[in-house]
Amino acid sequence: MVLMAIAWPTLTFLHVLEWAFKSLHREEMENKVVVITGASSAIGEQLAYEYARRRANLVLVARREHRLWGIRENARLLGAKHVLVMAADVVKEEECRRFINDTINYFGQLHHLVNTATLGHNFYFEEATDPSVFPHMMDINFWGNVYPTYVALPYLRQTHGRILVNASADSWFPMPRMSLYAAAKSAVVSFYETLRYEVKDDVGITIATHGWISNDIGKGKFMLEEGAELQWKEEREVPLTGAHIEELAKMMVAGACRGDAYVKHPSWYDIFLLYRIFVPDVLNWTFRLLFAGARPTAGRPVLEAAPPRKPVAAFSSSTSTNAE
Repeated sequence: MVLMAIAWPTLTFLHVLEWAFKSLHREEMENKVVVITGASSAIGEQLAYEYARRRANLVLVARREHRLWGIRENARLLGAKHVLVMAADVVKEEECRRFINDTINYFGQLHHLVNTATLGHNFYFEEATDPSVFPHMMDINFWGNVYPTYVALPYLRQTHGRILVNASADSWFPMPRMSLYAAAKSAVVSFYETLRYEVKDDVGITIATHGWISNDIGKGKFMLEEGAELQWKEEREVPLTGAHIEELAKMMVAGACRGDAYVKHPSWYDIFLLYRIFVPDVLNWTFRLLFAGARPTAGRPVLEAAPPRKPVAAFSSSTSTNAE
């Protein structure tokens, strides 16, 4: 703690200088090619608009193709040069290969890969009655990042491009009712932090971690269904605070263009990381107080796998909350 107290002012000063230098030499996105997965709603949609304002060429990828057409028109009005729409499931390697190859065939290059497809939840682990849905959480949140990255990496090397990842503070912040989601996001962060050392300076990686971006998380169980072969028995909407989503999207794109390794929103969440490292009992006591009256309802049918060949119901962007 003494060493940290001594080093902290110096490190802060160096970070400010680094931020200023990167801001002066930030990447210009005009006419560059950006692939965005999970682009049909919430953070993926807002990221598309942010890149459009920078006059980039966009490839919008999601399972809900019908939603992408409206987003495509909005992006073009905001300044995007060319916008392609591709329906694909990011948990399937062959479909990821298809939309990346189609992008290269059309534009000839790729500069940014933006992975935002995410499935979150807001229920106690014991409340899930069908464990067959558990792999879906890892498929969407982890493999839905790995497969597009695996296919796109050779093309990103050619352009010294960048990967922008939608992670979450839940990857290290042990928030109750988020066990499966937190585990998947932890895997995502570990994967990209390790990959950063493997690709070195050939490909940049920006990891965005954020806290709650919903103004009322308690009203529903469902956070995001983009790419999910899941259905919820209780379909109740969780409204988003639109300004927070837009602010997060602006920070993510600005951070990626500066070449930042991390984008954090809100930044004050870092204080909880210090508590977890140095005084974990404080967090433990806090959670016990906050959730003292809450008890899991064992056997409650919160989540179930979708029947075969039955289409997943489409949700508006107001259905997502913690991280799309």
